[in-house]
Amino acid sequence: MKKVLLVLCALVLLVGTVAEGAEPIKIGCLVQLTGSGATWGEHHRDMSIIAVEEINAAGGLLGRPVELVIYDFRGRQEDAVNAARRLILEDKVQVIAGTNFSGCQIAIVPISEQHKVPIVSFSATNPAVTVDPQTGKVRPYSFRVCFTDPYQGKAIAEFLGTTLNLKTAVIFHDVGSDYSEGMKQFFEDHFPKVGGKVVGTYGYRDGDVDFRAQITQAKATGAEAVFLPGMYKEMALIIKQAAEMDWKPVFIGGDGYSPAMTEIAGDAMNGTYWLTHIATDDPDVQPLVKKYEKRFNKKPVEIVSCTLAYDTIMWIADAIKRAGEYDGAKIRDALANTQGLQLPDFVLTVDPATNTPHNKPTAILVFEGSVEKLYQKVIPQD
Repeated sequence: MKKVLLVLCALVLLVGTVAEGAEPIKIGCLVQLTGSGATWGEHHRDMSIIAVEEINAAGGLLGRPVELVIYDFRGRQEDAVNAARRLILEDKVQVIAGTNFSGCQIAIVPISEQHKVPIVSFSATNPAVTVDPQTGKVRPYSFRVCFTDPYQGKAIAEFLGTTLNLKTAVIFHDVGSDYSEGMKQFFEDHFPKVGGKVVGTYGYRDGDVDFRAQITQAKATGAEAVFLPGMYKEMALIIKQAAEMDWKPVFIGGDGYSPAMTEIAGDAMNGTYWLTHIATDDPDVQPLVKKYEKRFNKKPVEIVSCTLAYDTIMWIADAIKRAGEYDGAKIRDALANTQGLQLPDFVLTVDPATNTPHNKPTAILVFEGSVEKLYQKVIPQD
């Protein structure tokens, strides 16, 4: 096992009705603490810790304490595979929470299926995470607590073309990202259906910092809007550099968004739109904000990441209870058969054809006065 994979914590609180000396129930947790998505990973980790502490304070699961085993997968497929293998073969976990990247999640599907250990992703939105694109069949041991890219692409296209009445757009996309390329495709497919036209696409690579050449070309198209299906650091740099080059189209992106983008883009963030999982000012998640502040003595920046992580751990805990046994195959069955589970921000019912929440609410945010605000709440319908 590579030394870069670090066990960050093993949390066990022996309280309530937990039997003394009982063997812990282990929940694996794959988070990114290194690289461009580290701010998400830190909040995934921290809120998972809070959720497990609450579970143990309430008596644990099946009369046993819960132990959270966390690895940093660094946003890389190779490290995600190595971490998943270690969790399953060495730590003997029967269920895993994580990851947040579609490519990494897809990469660990074979090992989870081989060993019958279900993995619930925080925010891997590519359809191929849970459904094999070759066969159209559901991947039995892969789940997500978030919505999918096809819905994001469709909703963003409709919002631009119908709500904002913008008819021309360009796309800046990460050519090495399954997430970004999938979102690009879904937007391209749907934007013409609402009277729009994609007039240019411009690729880049994760870690790029200079986008002036692409911005120059995109600006020349006269596009009214820019779709950004990427991660927050690159998207913030694109917005910042576009403003510096006196180009001010309407920018809109998906759930790769982060409030931390203001640290890079500053006032250029004003007037931008983002489709994400939940609005930070949603009253349903304020109790989670207070829990985070009390536990870590600071305000959470990534409230979406906090919410998704808390939802994931609580969903897994509920499935273990209903399974009645700490067994990967039985936990898988319980996850797939989840109906009407009340979580802080929504009621979870799983679509068994996709292992994805059915009709999960989403939020479109707008930046005004350097602050994100809820512009519109959307609940997808079949």
